[in-house]
Amino acid sequence: MSTLPAIYVSHGSPMLAIDPGPSGAAFDALGERLRARQPKAVLVISAHWIYSTLVVGTRTRQEAWHDFGGFPRELYALRYDAPGAPDVAARVKALVEAAGVEGVCYVAEDADRPLDHGAWMPMRHFFPDADMPVLQLALNPYLSPATQIEIGRALAPLRDEGVIVIGSGSFTHNLQEVFGGGRKAQHGPETEPYVDAFRDWMKDALDEALATGDTSRIAGYRDNAPFARRAHPTDEHLLPFFVALGAALGPASKSDGQAQVDRIADEVTYGVLAMDTFVFEGGAGSAPAWQAA
Repeated sequence: MSTLPAIYVSHGSPMLAIDPGPSGAAFDALGERLRARQPKAVLVISAHWIYSTLVVGTRTRQEAWHDFGGFPRELYALRYDAPGAPDVAARVKALVEAAGVEGVCYVAEDADRPLDHGAWMPMRHFFPDADMPVLQLALNPYLSPATQIEIGRALAPLRDEGVIVIGSGSFTHNLQEVFGGGRKAQHGPETEPYVDAFRDWMKDALDEALATGDTSRIAGYRDNAPFARRAHPTDEHLLPFFVALGAALGPASKSDGQAQVDRIADEVTYGVLAMDTFVFEGGAGSAPAWQAA
């Protein structure tokens, strides 16, 4: 089996599930590509499961959790009853605990928590028949971007073992500006200038990290990128990007410059929520291949 991609998806507003617009079309096209690769499972690290430690979901059957309020009734009728992947969960736990990442010594297990919308919304586009096993790993928002990259590096071997690794968040995420006065149309053409300034800096820093393997610049985005704190008043929606980047780069001991990126969505919804979605190919892990029993 070929090495599968690591992906950072901007999942957008829950409204994307019933009004997908250009981003939804891009996600559908990506889903066709992913299904053709015939993965065994999908691991999602979502901005909507945050915890003070790492926790992996071990459910045998998933369901969609409508973890939001104030939206149209039809949104709450959507379901996503995909299989779980407890065997992959055990592998995730083993990989992360063995990696010795600073601040991460133990991965707990949760057999009850359903899929949040950061997971089931993109999965509805990628695997619409809900037949692909999916599981989640909680995001610890108290760990730095550099540490999130190291967690991603620990997960990289999964990509050689039939598992797609997805970080799910939003490339910019200022909800005060979404819901404040002068709210713009979901799929309108207007974009606040600061959004493009932030995105351009991040894309340049990403190209540098992929070319050289040096992630220090992009990991320090909060102090260096223009409008970083306006784009992300809190950064839990960007942190899954760093996990996906680490999974793309693979172990630090491997040679640099192997991972490439394809940006498949770049819409800005509501004028401020950037939907940039990145598909990372190449790279991957160097741990011995694992096969489910």
